[in-house]
Amino acid sequence: MIEPIRIQKATVKKQKPKDKDLTFGTVFTDHMFVMDFQEEKGWYDPRVEPYGPFPMDPAAAVLHYAQAVFDGLKAFRQRDGKVVLFRPQKHVERLIESSKRLCIPPLDPELALRSLVELVGMEKDWVPSMVGTSLYVRPTIIANEPFLGVRPAKSYIYYVILSPVGAYYPEGMNPVKILVVDKYVRAVEGGVGGAKTGVNYAASLYAAEEAKHGGFTQVLWLDGRERKYIDEVGTMNIMMKIGDEVITPPLSGTILAGVTRDSVLTLMREWGLRVSERPVTIDEVAQAAHKGQLQEVWGTGTAAVISPVGELSYKGERIVINGGRIGPLTQKLYDTIVGIQYGTAPDPHGWTVAV
Repeated sequence: MIEPIRIQKATVKKQKPKDKDLTFGTVFTDHMFVMDFQEEKGWYDPRVEPYGPFPMDPAAAVLHYAQAVFDGLKAFRQRDGKVVLFRPQKHVERLIESSKRLCIPPLDPELALRSLVELVGMEKDWVPSMVGTSLYVRPTIIANEPFLGVRPAKSYIYYVILSPVGAYYPEGMNPVKILVVDKYVRAVEGGVGGAKTGVNYAASLYAAEEAKHGGFTQVLWLDGRERKYIDEVGTMNIMMKIGDEVITPPLSGTILAGVTRDSVLTLMREWGLRVSERPVTIDEVAQAAHKGQLQEVWGTGTAAVISPVGELSYKGERIVINGGRIGPLTQKLYDTIVGIQYGTAPDPHGWTVAV
């Protein structure tokens, strides 16, 4: 039997921002979900409590050895006012897989799903209405055992926080400029690139800052061994249409199994497109561009949904895609997924879960 969720309501409520003023990840709701783990007890005391800081021992394992995982999904207010989560089961599944890779005791999938539904249900009033806005849901697990020594911790905190958000990229659905980097790597085979853990993002910061100083929105990572195979773009999976083939790198352990990636692949296969999950080199992409065969490039991710790429810069060469404009397939994918999320299009796969 799953333990009931204890609820402690906040006595003072925060002021909610207007939809038009929302940025990404700067405002947080009144409550959070919390649960603890001790080696001898397992996961226990699931609860909703007022949003606030945790007491943290300076020797907590997460602060020294980065034993932490997280995920990110969204809740949407649909046209009829109903609030839904988009594919929460897939996000729970990925959080559990990430946990295993970092030796974190896995959550019960049913309780993890309940934690998301219960918390979002309590904070329904925080879900914005304007298309392009949503309530971002961030489930996280951190090792909080106080000790210095390299081994899996014996105590953890699982928590979920919520943030009403606007568009991830301030430029919106406009094609972005991407710098291809071969000087730095984000992940290597056998590493933790396929897990959603903070160290992957920490490893990406330096190159991303360099790219921003050069006028680029993000970086395109190449593989860590040969520095020629395309991996991920920034915090997203990447796809490209070359001729009549849509290509995306395979899940070989260095890139995250994106939920939006899975959604997009499902849709394109249903539409009868030729879709390949295969290794693709940056040189193949550059040659396709020279031959006029590179039609569209886009990133997929929870935060931005679909992010069209208008230009790649590699070794000083500018590769302009589709004249720097959004391609028809990129637009169709965006419109379809956003339509499902906001309830303006059918949801034949049952991807949304009402709260």
